[in-house]
Amino acid sequence: MSLTDKAIARIRQMIRDGELPPGSKLPPEQQLAAELGLSRNLMREAVKALVVARVLEIRRGDGTYVTSLAPGLLLEGLGGAVELLQGDTVLELTEVRRLFEPVATALAATRISDEDLAEVERHLSAMRDARDDVELLLQHDAAFHRAVIRATRNETLATLLEHISGRTLSARAWRGLADADAAGRTIAEHEAIHQALVARDPNLAQAAALMHINTTERWLRDQLAEGEPIPAASRPQSDQPRTT
Repeated sequence: MSLTDKAIARIRQMIRDGELPPGSKLPPEQQLAAELGLSRNLMREAVKALVVARVLEIRRGDGTYVTSLAPGLLLEGLGGAVELLQGDTVLELTEVRRLFEPVATALAATRISDEDLAEVERHLSAMRDARDDVELLLQHDAAFHRAVIRATRNETLATLLEHISGRTLSARAWRGLADADAAGRTIAEHEAIHQALVARDPNLAQAAALMHINTTERWLRDQLAEGEPIPAASRPQSDQPRTT
């Protein structure tokens, strides 16, 4: 471990131990360096790294503060890292999604509110109307899943799934363009998920979500087996959903 890594570890330990809670201001650089037995240069490098990781934030003219440490903030960098994955990782990420999202959908079935259900139903209705518009259908498909996962009230889970799913967006759009029957099947599968959520039935919700994701994964595996190249991933717009 480099000296900079050790400095980073020392600051992170102070945050974990509650010496520097979320929102707190770091002591002056010279003071903190002396307290930790580090040089000011090492302290500066450690602070820079933790700012990049969204653990710390520099407020010009005020000082350096610990961020909120919210999952959505700390895991933000995961999306950028996932976007850089190479090779056949789209299929691997689809497998990860299959392992996580059905369980998350089951959890949502036990926690979903009437307001959450109304949002899910709104996107399902929009999917039906957009049956012949692949791009619009995909956007509402994604928003449907985002609304379901949000209903778990688990920010960490929602953030992880959003970043994992975002990397597979282009492959799923590819299916929508290449498979003439995909729209009808997709809508039917989403209707099954919606019905399970309305019934607040976690087992049925998990099974419906698993069947839906399996359909996409099987299609993707078939295309790869035939030697078809996966289209290059495109990063979704910030205001667009990232799951399907």
